[in-house]
Amino acid sequence: MRLISVNQLRAGMRLGKKIYNDEGLVLLADGIELTDGLIKRLAKIDIGFVYIQDAATDDIEIKGMLHDETRNRALKVIRNQFQEMSVASGITKGFYHLDKKFSGIMDSILDDMSSQEDPMIMLADMHTADNYLYVHSLNVCLYTLVLGIAYGYSREELRVIGLGSLLHDIGKTQIPVKIIQKPGMLSDEEFRHMRAHTEIGYRILKEEPNIPLLAAHCALQHHERIDGSGYPRGLTGPQIHEYAKWLGVADSYDAMTSNRIYKKAMLPHQAVEALYVGSGTLYEQKQLELFRDRVAIYPLGLTVRLSTGESGVVVKIDPSIPHRPVVRVFTGPEGEPVTPFERDLGTALSVVIVDVTDEDMEAVQST
Repeated sequence: MRLISVNQLRAGMRLGKKIYNDEGLVLLADGIELTDGLIKRLAKIDIGFVYIQDAATDDIEIKGMLHDETRNRALKVIRNQFQEMSVASGITKGFYHLDKKFSGIMDSILDDMSSQEDPMIMLADMHTADNYLYVHSLNVCLYTLVLGIAYGYSREELRVIGLGSLLHDIGKTQIPVKIIQKPGMLSDEEFRHMRAHTEIGYRILKEEPNIPLLAAHCALQHHERIDGSGYPRGLTGPQIHEYAKWLGVADSYDAMTSNRIYKKAMLPHQAVEALYVGSGTLYEQKQLELFRDRVAIYPLGLTVRLSTGESGVVVKIDPSIPHRPVVRVFTGPEGEPVTPFERDLGTALSVVIVDVTDEDMEAVQST
């Protein structure tokens, strides 16, 4: 499979990986032949990039971070709960209780992830952007848990930070949809409303008997930054709980790598570079270093250009050095076709990736 942007698609190509809607249901199945109409539809629903079948890379196996059953069940619980809360009244006064299914979902997620030898932050499954909040909540939970596992948290600690990350944006259920889905820049008043989701989320979660208080603090503090520039309280490094710091990194990364109404997605390596701009000011350097070591910055199937001038497709990632993948080379320094061979950047240390060939992935800073 190869990973390409939607505006590179051509009729006759076959989809290599499923595309889901916001409910976790399959919108387009893998193997389907793309038509001009389907390609236009993908562009219209804000799908930024897709995997396509490709005989030269058909041995690439791309596994999800969760079993399909777990992912679909998690998205269903998130969607149903958030939709109910968005129309309920008096929620922030403690008149509403979260579905107990969240605890069961968290156990299933932890079981799936603990079965992996070296869980990594991989490129998320492709979803429509209709209800970004549901998919974002799950993605941030998975990314935060990968970091927590690598850091060495216990199962119970992972359960707490997992619930905190899964529900970190629950306060947005009380923000007007017209603000959340506004395609342009928010006014000062709209931004004030948007920032309030952290405190609203805290008030909702702190009253929940099935939700640990630390999870509520994750919702409150996930937009705080170590230099005091975050919100809602402008806390500095030592004042921000460690869980919220991990969550802040994962939240920013997913926002950058997701297609949104108002911006195109970054590729993982672009998002990591953007995060590092805030090293020591917005985010803890040591946390960013662990994040960098656990994220596949060059996803499987991505076409890259090497410092040798050669171009090829990422076909294998070593979890111990994810930034030095194996690249199957197809073209030489002058762009000429060559007999395919694999260049392992883990051993060819003088060779580096200098570019990705898809110029349509815009490195746009996330809000």
